Amino acid sequence: MAVTFLSQFRSSDPVANYWLSQVTLRLRREVSWLWKERGALASADAGPLLPPFTDRVTQSLDLTRHEREKAEFFDHDITAKHLSDLITTPAKGIDPTANPSRGSFSWVVATLELDPVECFVLALALLPLVDSAAGSVVATCSNDPGRVEPTLGLAQRLWDTPGEVMTFFDPAHPLVSRGLLSSAVVAWDSPLTVPGLVGRQLVFADAPLPEAMRLLNMVDDDLMGHSRIDSRVACARAAAGAGRRVVPIVGPRGAPLENVAAECGRQSGYDVVALSPSLRVAELPPLLTLAWLRGAAVYLQADAYLTPGAPDDRFVFPLPSLPLTVFAGLSDRSALKRLAGGGVMPAIEVPPLSYSERLDQWRRSIPQTLLPALEDSLPEIARRFRYEKTSISRISEEIAALGRTLTANELMDICREDIDIGSLAQKVTPRFELSELMLPPPQTRQIREILAAMRNLTRVHYEWGTARAWNEGGLAALFAGPSGTGKTMAAEVLARELRVPMYRIDLSQVVNKYIGETEKNLRQLFDAADAADIILFFDEADALFGKRTEVKDAHDRYANLEVSYLLERMERFKGLAILATNRKKDFDEAMVRRLRFVVDFPMPGLPERLRIWQSVIPEGVDASSLDFPFLAQRFPLAGGHIRSIVFHACLQSASESTARVLTMPAVVRAIRREYDKLDRAMSLEQFGTYAGLVAEEMRA
Repeated sequence: MAVTFLSQFRSSDPVANYWLSQVTLRLRREVSWLWKERGALASADAGPLLPPFTDRVTQSLDLTRHEREKAEFFDHDITAKHLSDLITTPAKGIDPTANPSRGSFSWVVATLELDPVECFVLALALLPLVDSAAGSVVATCSNDPGRVEPTLGLAQRLWDTPGEVMTFFDPAHPLVSRGLLSSAVVAWDSPLTVPGLVGRQLVFADAPLPEAMRLLNMVDDDLMGHSRIDSRVACARAAAGAGRRVVPIVGPRGAPLENVAAECGRQSGYDVVALSPSLRVAELPPLLTLAWLRGAAVYLQADAYLTPGAPDDRFVFPLPSLPLTVFAGLSDRSALKRLAGGGVMPAIEVPPLSYSERLDQWRRSIPQTLLPALEDSLPEIARRFRYEKTSISRISEEIAALGRTLTANELMDICREDIDIGSLAQKVTPRFELSELMLPPPQTRQIREILAAMRNLTRVHYEWGTARAWNEGGLAALFAGPSGTGKTMAAEVLARELRVPMYRIDLSQVVNKYIGETEKNLRQLFDAADAADIILFFDEADALFGKRTEVKDAHDRYANLEVSYLLERMERFKGLAILATNRKKDFDEAMVRRLRFVVDFPMPGLPERLRIWQSVIPEGVDASSLDFPFLAQRFPLAGGHIRSIVFHACLQSASESTARVLTMPAVVRAIRREYDKLDRAMSLEQFGTYAGLVAEEMRA
């Protein structure tokens, strides 16, 4: 006998087959009655048709009037009586003592101790999912051509004891709370649906995992042995099977958090499946139910569902009544309080790899044939890039795929590609070399000292032993001086010489008027930047690192907290932080004391100005007619202003001649424009023999 309208379908579960056939038989019998009830409305010459649709109000009013007639029809009509006999025939081929397959329809019936009416409603909801022909029959029996999904109202008409169906109005009904039915039943017309992945599991218990779910079998022996991990794993193991449990696993970005979840499952005797982080929250419930049906725990990258910079955002795990262990991966411990709902256990913390562990991981991951050429550079790589095992392994696979020996600089470039600092900073491409930096000798020596300090940081921390006392800290410097004196240029020189990425901090994104938001933005910024040696360049840093104020209201108190937090994070930052300001006096003294270098950028003297004028002329431009000593002596300008003057003169000269020539008149006019822009006073005597040209322009 066919189980559904589609004769080719048959489940591997005999209990599912029985209840699906019960639904099909009752629908067929209902259609037989509707032919009888509405037969007079059918066109005589139209031939055999499905019962026509009628007014639904009239149908409802006629239910009582036709009740006795319907019962007699079921008892005496040949087709209806045959269907009734099949409905009441005891189930065959079902062994009540058999141990059903985990996650099958039989297993659900036994585990949830479902009554016959509950089995029937579950099968009714399941039928349109497994049988594409069922929709039109459901619509006919519902007297609604647009309703191809069954409802509780249809279940009540089909079931022999209609009052029993009302149990499904309970929002805590196990079929709803376990996610076997897609949503709670709030009205008779509420659709009864089973999620597709859940339905497939019910009728085919050996179905493969869907693409959005993968089995974790990565057990990492290196992870175990940390006392904090071991104790938390034991705690998670003890909680297995005790209802909904959320076990947070906290570790730095790239840490093998999935491996810890897999180890918990291995020690506890159950599988762990990981869900794709690209899933939306609304797509999670069917997968959680599927995991429960299969007896597996779930690993979920909870970070993917928490909005960065939204501290009031909460992640509420779906189906809170589902007896399931969920491992929630987090990269920030502060996000623990954003996991809402009950059953959240103490977190398993995965400590970041130490320098020696990172170095050892690099040596084990890089192909042995390529290792000799890179061995000398690995200590610096391990210090500069504080990557975890997952990232190191992936980068090593990329190196192996190249199929050739790499230089140390090439390895450094590949490692840099993994740096992601987010939208709070913009990457800067260095334009200048050390030879182009025009500073007095004391400041030049300080820049060279910063270079030496950054280059020696690995040796001093890990060979001389300062890493523990200084928490593997990096360096911080203050560049102070008027605009245009070379602060940004010096930062770019350092980035180029050190081959370190440089990021300019966008203060408009970091500083927030709302209380506490600036600190949260800074935490996000520093957490991302700590993964590798980079240069963080804070331009106009006095807006962020200014003096702490006297506390007069809540805003002052939180502003001071932000400065205190900055002091603490600056000390822990492992790269090079450069704060640039032209208002050094506005800096908090506690901040200045904690900086490793303070470089004052003065206005350039005559020798420096002369070198700047000569160096900023573009290559290939004829500047032989320029009087550089005159320009350097008469106009006490900073390098940035001199560069702006030459650029303006080039723009104007290009429209006057096809030859690439700069003349003194063009430069003099550009100087006057720059002075006007800076709102600086000037005298005609400054321009010497070119005073007439300036006076003529001023009269014009």
